[in-house]
Amino acid sequence: MSTDNAAQPMIDIPLIERMLAANPRDGGAWSTLGVLLRRAGKLNAAAACHARGVAFDPAHAGIWSNLGNALSDLARHDEAIAAHRQSCELASENVQSWYNLAIASRKGGLFADAIAALDRSIALAPRDTSLLWERAVTLLNAGDYEQGLPAYEARRHIPSYRNRVPPGPAWDGTPLDGRTILLTVEQGFGDALLAARYVPLVKARGGRVLFECHPELRKVLDKIPVDEFMTAGTPYPAYDVHCSLMSLPWLIGTTPSTVPPPVSISIAPESREKAARLLGPRDGVFRVGIVWSGRVTFADNARRATVLDRFLRFLEVPNTQLYSLQKGPPESQLAELGTSALIPALGPHFNDFADTAAVIEQLDLVIMTDSSVAHLAGSLGTPIWNLVQYVPYWVYGFEGERTPWYPSMRLFRQGRDENWEPVFDAVRHALAEVAARR
Repeated sequence: MSTDNAAQPMIDIPLIERMLAANPRDGGAWSTLGVLLRRAGKLNAAAACHARGVAFDPAHAGIWSNLGNALSDLARHDEAIAAHRQSCELASENVQSWYNLAIASRKGGLFADAIAALDRSIALAPRDTSLLWERAVTLLNAGDYEQGLPAYEARRHIPSYRNRVPPGPAWDGTPLDGRTILLTVEQGFGDALLAARYVPLVKARGGRVLFECHPELRKVLDKIPVDEFMTAGTPYPAYDVHCSLMSLPWLIGTTPSTVPPPVSISIAPESREKAARLLGPRDGVFRVGIVWSGRVTFADNARRATVLDRFLRFLEVPNTQLYSLQKGPPESQLAELGTSALIPALGPHFNDFADTAAVIEQLDLVIMTDSSVAHLAGSLGTPIWNLVQYVPYWVYGFEGERTPWYPSMRLFRQGRDENWEPVFDAVRHALAEVAARR
């Protein structure tokens, strides 16, 4: 379900500007301009347009909802929620208004309010799987694994679900008794690493285990107890039952106190030798790997990621050497430094996760915003400081410095204003203390 009461596809900004020139008090036109600006990433301008829209047309529920969306993007959570509540008062039977209120409430950390709004929207549209999916995510953000993990299965039925589903019966978590089970991937590299910890528990159910694996992860997952690997996307072999990796936390009955230990990562000797060449002699410095962005195509990456510039303050900590582990388009930010001497770029040398793991294994610390590398470092047991958004991925919970999923991980959290600067200031202070002890 889309959040905006959207503009028509053929409408563009110049057309709306002409409409406003003819009638500057057209609240709907102002809000349509706001929708277009929000899509272009012009968030402050978008919010200003929607504010004009409600000023000229205060009885329009859709404009209030659009205003709430823009304010939520700006982390003005209380204002966003108030705007959405106004929309719900004006259109109490409108599913979109309640759905948008739920999302704004979740992003503002008000999970109980989000669930209440979702329950209203589900009562109005009980077959809308997007609502069920949003409810599952909210339950997990609130730490409610008992309800959230089974509800998480709703992901398979939302329109954006693009993963192939194997034919035949799905596993129900009961003993396998010699049957063959196919474990399939469906999400990113990080989720595959996260859920691979459950493979020994599946094997213990007494069956033959086939494991669908991303080629990039094949080497690091070589130790998991499976009978056969298959490359992701290739034809399925014969099996009796199938199960997605991300359904295993539910089927195994996970609670926050029973999370299994991370998967054991395998590193080949040649990857270790390559890492030693890349890092060079230690020379007594405190080695710190950094990552500032996850996969840029991930829908929420703009909220969880940041920019390299914020990490530069760590260069001032004595006896510390930074190494970039960044991959993908954000690597280009390194060139803006004007020199490769300050932060050696190791990402271009990584051919797969085995190369990345071998380097991380030889580092003293990894400091990063959330991405698949966090799951890799956490599985290796390397100390990792994960800098997370205000409402992060559910495995990190909503408060505290620790997560049961990765004992070596320390969490540095944004405040409700979603401002990264206090987070990085706190990390710099902590890094100075750790480096001084070394």
